[in-house]
Amino acid sequence: MKVLIVDDEPAMRLAMKRLLSKMEGIELVGSFDSAAGVLDFVSEGNADLAFLDIRIAADDGLALARSLRAVRADLDIVFTTSHADYAIEAYDVYPLDYMVKPISRIRLEQTIARAAGKRHASAAGAGESESQVIRLMVRGLGCLEAGSKHAGAVKWMSKKSMELFAYMLVHRGRSVPKARILEDIFPDMPLKNAETYLHTAVYQLRKALSPHGFKDMIVSAQEQYSMDLEQAEVDFIRFEQGVERLTDIHAANEAAAIELEKQFAGGLFENKSYPWAIAERERLAIVYDAFAKRLAGWLLTRERYREAVQIARKIVSQNEFEEDSNLLLLHLYGAMGDRQSFHSHYAHYSRLLLQELGLQPSEKALQLCERYA
Repeated sequence: MKVLIVDDEPAMRLAMKRLLSKMEGIELVGSFDSAAGVLDFVSEGNADLAFLDIRIAADDGLALARSLRAVRADLDIVFTTSHADYAIEAYDVYPLDYMVKPISRIRLEQTIARAAGKRHASAAGAGESESQVIRLMVRGLGCLEAGSKHAGAVKWMSKKSMELFAYMLVHRGRSVPKARILEDIFPDMPLKNAETYLHTAVYQLRKALSPHGFKDMIVSAQEQYSMDLEQAEVDFIRFEQGVERLTDIHAANEAAAIELEKQFAGGLFENKSYPWAIAERERLAIVYDAFAKRLAGWLLTRERYREAVQIARKIVSQNEFEEDSNLLLLHLYGAMGDRQSFHSHYAHYSRLLLQELGLQPSEKALQLCERYA
């Protein structure tokens, strides 16, 4: 398979070259630091798969992808970017995949295998119909967004239809009695009015999903509602499934664990104040907290302090008062010999405890302070 890279970061190009050079059947045919020349190169049939950064210096990677798609409809495109916010918009140009930097070897191998499998199936005449490959991509960590390669971002018709979508996601395909939905989503409304609003929200949600081929995703029967998630890719569900598979972190799955931790981009529906989502948001935060601490602890044993510190800071940002997280971060600063960061964070943590809770640091924190003083 002939592969090209378009990225304005020299380090990224070098890292990708090294990773690709170790993969069988892959030939790196081009490496560009801007959009200049890429279109002509691809139009001559010199590439099968293109890794594009969405933001290439002064150039627009999305615009380049659309141009490439116009001249080579069979070119597979993979976006590689540091900007996860472009994920839904990127699907407007039907990419094969979307990868957030830094990219691990395992993640890259999965994408290459996917591209190879797709080309093999096409060559064998066993390609799937469009209805079989369309998937709804859903982001619930740190935001609430949905979209598909087929029709771009879902255009919500109302706040309540969007909330109903989120509500059904949390129930993960399970049937929910209508009475419970009314109680959770329309708590202060007379029953008759609430039922009318629910029917309207269901209608609006089905209409919003219709351009994506998912009009029948919302199922209603016997005074109950459910959402068929068979063709949906939901980030927080995928994250929790990944954590369940990684019961132990070791050298063989370390890269997968690091990649999984990066997928936790924030709390569940973080920018939405849904009262019914509070318990699930807190539960997922606990799942992340336990997993991230295990990963940081593993990295600490490998003396990969900077990676561990980055994760520990993220854990602390979720709950500034939680002692174990702060002790972990302090221990990492001490282990790596960064006394300035150690004392700075210790002072910040001590001040926070005193001002907000009227407490002093625990004996464990004092022992750490003495150890790394």
